[in-house]
Amino acid sequence: EKLGQPVIVDNKAGADGLLGIRYVKTQPADGYTVLGTAGTVAIQPAVKLDPGYDVIKDFTGVGPMVRSPVLLVEGMSQPDKTLADFIARAKANPDQLTYASAGVGTTTHLGAARFLQQAGLKAMHVPYKGNGAAMTDVISGRVTMIFEAYGSSAGKVKAGQIKALAVSSTKRLPELPDVPTFAEQGLPDYSYYLWLGLLAPAGTPKDVLAKLSDALHFALKSKELQDRMRDDGSEAMIMSPDEYNEFLKRDVAQVQKVIAELGVQKQ
Repeated sequence: EKLGQPVIVDNKAGADGLLGIRYVKTQPADGYTVLGTAGTVAIQPAVKLDPGYDVIKDFTGVGPMVRSPVLLVEGMSQPDKTLADFIARAKANPDQLTYASAGVGTTTHLGAARFLQQAGLKAMHVPYKGNGAAMTDVISGRVTMIFEAYGSSAGKVKAGQIKALAVSSTKRLPELPDVPTFAEQGLPDYSYYLWLGLLAPAGTPKDVLAKLSDALHFALKSKELQDRMRDDGSEAMIMSPDEYNEFLKRDVAQVQKVIAELGVQKQ
């Protein structure tokens, strides 16, 4: 609507997002091809031997779109009633409890690993090929817990299939008012969000980035879109291209630090 021309969404799934990322990297830096990506784009260079791109060198930010917290969820058969119960059980049984993830180096893996690290806990990581594949084992109790995006877990929580012990946002979600934050439960410095954003190939002119950024902000400020995000437990992220580039630099550095501390080997 704002740009005055159609936008074609071309889903290039595969290789943990690398197919789409590498494709956009090679496109002309004219603003006509942009990358819609999750925070995975900042993670892959830290966990892949040959990711085929450098976020900071090969791309420039248009702006973030949305951020969403995750829930620490367990199957109903697990004995924990609160996060404190889980922490106490994990401390009493180091490396005996398990946590699932969408795979090594994924957003859900890093979110859980950072929590365990800050809480001084040791648990066994069980990576799956996607959180969807893992959720069956979480519900059945074969694995102890998982970090799952609000949008894909809230329905199961409300239906009584799983229980949420904590939410990674900085404040409670209106949609799940009875689920406390990690900060409320003894981890004041812990918050974690999944984010989505738009990137353009490096070298895209400043005026082109400004035009795309203006259109993005126009969309993000619409009541209809903000209502939809709120229903999904998400919120708009509004930054200028320069602010987003600084955000990306911090995110890349933080991910590299966490991966190094965890001792994750590049694959």
